[in-house]
Amino acid sequence: MSELLADEPSNPLIVSSEIVFKGKVWDIRSEVFDYDNQELTREFTDHSGAVAVLAVDDHGRALLIQQYRHPIRMRDWEIPAGLLDVDNEDPLDAAKRELEEEVDLVASEWTDIVDFYSSPGGSNELIRVYLATGLSASSKPFERVDEEAHIVKRWVALDEIVAAVLDGRLKNSILAIAVLAAHARG
Repeated sequence: MSELLADEPSNPLIVSSEIVFKGKVWDIRSEVFDYDNQELTREFTDHSGAVAVLAVDDHGRALLIQQYRHPIRMRDWEIPAGLLDVDNEDPLDAAKRELEEEVDLVASEWTDIVDFYSSPGGSNELIRVYLATGLSASSKPFERVDEEAHIVKRWVALDEIVAAVLDGRLKNSILAIAVLAAHARG
């Protein structure tokens, strides 16, 4: 029998670690570490972590949101997502908050469907994606500002989203991974 395929932790000696840029949302950290008896320096986004929610209704449709993302100069289609806002925040609590804040929904059933690193060569951001079902309207609609003030919502069949991802029409990594994971799980 072959060995179980899994990422493997590694803990090189950290020689130095400092925040070289303190941002509004996340920081840039520079670390010097010993790797194979050689000191290497790497800068990376030091991220709090994030959650995303694939909200699926009783008809098998997922709720997508479209909003402006400045780094890519696009209004891309996404699923509700957000940062872990406070130290040691429970990811499920954050996911519930994000679903309510971004699309005014609550869910009665939550399933963790996939965890992934968004860009492991340049960020330590870990994203946990939940499947939310048993959806209903929130009793406390949230007032959105900035880019979130212009969110467009659309219910779309999962098969249609999978096709759009595979055709390259939808490029948001969180959306793609969430939908493909949900599709693979059946």
